[in-house]
Order: sequence, then C-alpha cells, then structure tokens
Amino acid sequence: MEFDTFREMIEKSDSIVFFGGAGISTESGIPDFRTNGGIYNQKNTYSYPPEVMLSHSFFIEHTKEFFKFYKDKMIYKDAKPNAAHIALAELERRGKLKAVITQNIDGLHQAAGSKNVIELHGSVHRNNCMNCNESYDLDYVLNSPEIVPQCRKCNGIVKPCVVLYEEPLDTDSINRAVDFIESADMLIVGGTSLVVYPAAGLIQYYRGDRLVLINKSETPYDGKADLIIRDSIGKALSRVI
Repeated sequence: MEFDTFREMIEKSDSIVFFGGAGISTESGIPDFRTNGGIYNQKNTYSYPPEVMLSHSFFIEHTKEFFKFYKDKMIYKDAKPNAAHIALAELERRGKLKAVITQNIDGLHQAAGSKNVIELHGSVHRNNCMNCNESYDLDYVLNSPEIVPQCRKCNGIVKPCVVLYEEPLDTDSINRAVDFIESADMLIVGGTSLVVYPAAGLIQYYRGDRLVLINKSETPYDGKADLIIRDSIGKALSRVI
C-alpha cells in the first residue's frame, strides 16, 4: 500500500529532490556512522575515537594518524552503485528528479549516472594541495609513497576535499540545496537520521505536501512526513521507479 502511494506521488510530481545520507550507501557495502555496525561503533584499534580523528584540529595536529584512519576506514574504492543510486539516476533521466543532495562523500551517485549532485560534505575523489591548491584524484592519495600525500609541485600536504568536524559546509552548496528544496514539489529523504546539523536543517525549507521519509529507524522529522517507509532505500526506489 505504501509503495502504491509513493508511486502516485512520484507520478504527480515534476520537480523532485532527493536528500540522502549514509544509509543509501550501506547497501553498497559502505558502513554508516551511528548504527550498531557503523564506524563509530566498530572495534577501534586507534588511540583516539573516530569522531576525534575526523576533526579539523586532529588533522592539523596528527596528520599522519589522520591519513592512516582515513585510508583505512573512509575509502571504499571498489564500492559500486546500488539499486537506490541507479533508480535516482533513472528518475533524473526522465526529467522528474531535479537534484540529489547528499551527505555522502563516496561519489556513487555520479557513478550511477546522476548529473546534478550537490555534495554537502565534499568527496574523496577531490583532493587539493593546502599550499598551492593543485588538484589530485583519489588514486594519487591512495598510491602516495608516504602516508601523508604531498604535492608534486610544492611538497605541500594534499588534503581530501571532505568536510571534517569543526569545518564549515560550503556556502555555495548550501545555497543551491536550499534553492532546490524550496522549489521542489516532492522531497524524498532517505538513509539519514536527520540529526547532523546544519545539513539536517535543510528539510525545513521544504514547503510542499509530498515529504517522503525512507529510513529504517525513526527521525526527528517523522511527524512532518506525508509518507514514511521503513524499508530498504534500494527496494523502495526500485519498486516505484
């Protein structure tokens, strides 16, 4: 019944926006952060908790330890797009989905074929020298002979373009996300607990009456949703698209 309602909502909509979190990539084998099997709850062999190691201050003060953790726990180069990523790319191809707004840094939406992707927390596939701003891809970081990748031009540290704790989100990305959400006639939210701000606060900009939440656990926005689906995101999206 809920999938029939979901399908009808999509059919009636012409300006859909998808807002997603870590849960959309768990079906590709990438762990999330806060569930039982998530990164924050996995057995930790490092001297610091993951929340600390993913902070800007830790990156500056313990750069080598940061990169050890980052390469070990945050990179899943062999991960492939799953049914959810593929369904969203198809929805965009049909002209109904106008934007994917993601908190993920894995690049799987683009790998599935989505063109208009707003990456609120950056991407592991983009890396810049902190000194001269020279750009590098993921392979350069992974294949660096040193634990801390260094710029070929100036020997500066090559930092991943991902938003760490204590760092602000990109203003342009936030503004674009707000514009798309405000103009959407349907907002699909999937795989996010909606507790990490400021990203979670973007939902407040939606003014329509087709807010769909797809998440296996409760969120603070359940009371505002027009439809809640407690199931796999890949299953939900592939069944209706």
